Amino acid sequence: MIKTYAATASILSLSLFSFVILNVACIQKTHLAKQAPPKVKPIPFQQIKTDSLFGSPQNISILTVAKKDSNLYRFDLAHHSSQLTTTSQFAKQENALAAINGGFFNMDHGGSVTYLEEEDSIYQRNIPHGEKWAIADWAKTGAIIIKKNGQLKIEASKIPSFYEQSRLEASVLITGPFLIENGQKIELIGAKFVKDRHPRTCICETDDSHLLLTIDGRQPQAKGMNLLELQDFLLAQKCHTAINLDGGGSTTMWIKEQGVVNSPSDLFGERKVANVILIKAN
Repeated sequence: MIKTYAATASILSLSLFSFVILNVACIQKTHLAKQAPPKVKPIPFQQIKTDSLFGSPQNISILTVAKKDSNLYRFDLAHHSSQLTTTSQFAKQENALAAINGGFFNMDHGGSVTYLEEEDSIYQRNIPHGEKWAIADWAKTGAIIIKKNGQLKIEASKIPSFYEQSRLEASVLITGPFLIENGQKIELIGAKFVKDRHPRTCICETDDSHLLLTIDGRQPQAKGMNLLELQDFLLAQKCHTAINLDGGGSTTMWIKEQGVVNSPSDLFGERKVANVILIKAN
């Protein structure tokens, strides 16, 4: 009996020792996983600096999100209804990998001035004509759609009631003007907003990627583009669909670990805005 007891005690001690070792190993692995999360593949980024495009100096920043990397990245919309925040602050608060400024907004009190919906809740309808900050119909002919799986779609805008009734989208932002559809330039009116050169922010789609672009302007080293020039430039990038966003002093591109990578035109630097388009890790 004594031998049996001793053997049993030894087995119990060995089992207890193995249990402790295994649990310590599991704890160590868990701790290491928390301490060293896997790195996310950087989003391809390029800058084009030239003094000859359209006979003028230009500074263009481009983020390229390949469709084959949809398992790595997702798009998101961040916004405030009654305050303004810089693009970089939005991005940091949302733990984004990159961001560009979004649609038109009320510069006095914040909030979008065009239709904005998120998770089937309507945060803003198009502001009526005649009100301050209202956007003309010809300038809000496109829509940015973020699907429930985090993928991006840009399209000619439908009437707001369509999006109100649809439950297929995670987010909708009406903006514009819509620039290119099916590889063809959309005819634009002869307004100063179209014909004059300004900083521009836009998104376009190619066969295999989405491009997020900022074009700097109102500076000696960057004159900006009018919307007709922007259409030509986007077609040269093989874009078959493209949409304009808010530009001017709002034009901003931010990348994690690099900060603001373009040159905002406001005298005080990065302008506060009401909404932004984000790229996040999946």
